[in-house]
Amino acid sequence: MTELACVAWPPDPIDTARLVLRGSEARDRAAFIELFASPEVGAYLGGPRPPDELEQAVPEVPGQRRGVFVVELGGAMVGTVTLERRTAERRDGLGTDGDHAELGYMFLPRAWGAGYAAEACTAALGWFAAARPGEPVVLCTRIANAPSMRLARKLGFTEVARFEEYGAEQWFGRWSPGARSG
Repeated sequence: MTELACVAWPPDPIDTARLVLRGSEARDRAAFIELFASPEVGAYLGGPRPPDELEQAVPEVPGQRRGVFVVELGGAMVGTVTLERRTAERRDGLGTDGDHAELGYMFLPRAWGAGYAAEACTAALGWFAAARPGEPVVLCTRIANAPSMRLARKLGFTEVARFEEYGAEQWFGRWSPGARSG
């Protein structure tokens, strides 16, 4: 996949039934710190980071790069959805045919269980399918992360492979435009 350089970034905000997907702003900084410091969020992502370390490390406008959507509910950030390039170095011996867009998502625990991740990811995948017609998207998650596994399948990702990475079994799936989602 080539970078999203040919796509204006950030795109116009994407409105769903309950959410807004938009580029990052300075007002999101506290929520980014809360997200990265959360033990629940970090459980399958290498663990939480200390809030004091994050206060020093997180820039004034965090997540301000192509492919990072802030997910907003009622005017406040509740998570992020990313569509970024999975580099050739990170193919994990899967024999994939080059670089791909990779979907990622992180939500604050208070937003879990309400379908926000599915709603936001469906919107982001729809945007991507329009911006990069015909291009597939991949997703990698730990097998042990049952909610993430359910979401991947709900979005229409199909299993390509399983492998060991970061000391845990990983699930690698692929989504193509026109796949079932929602």
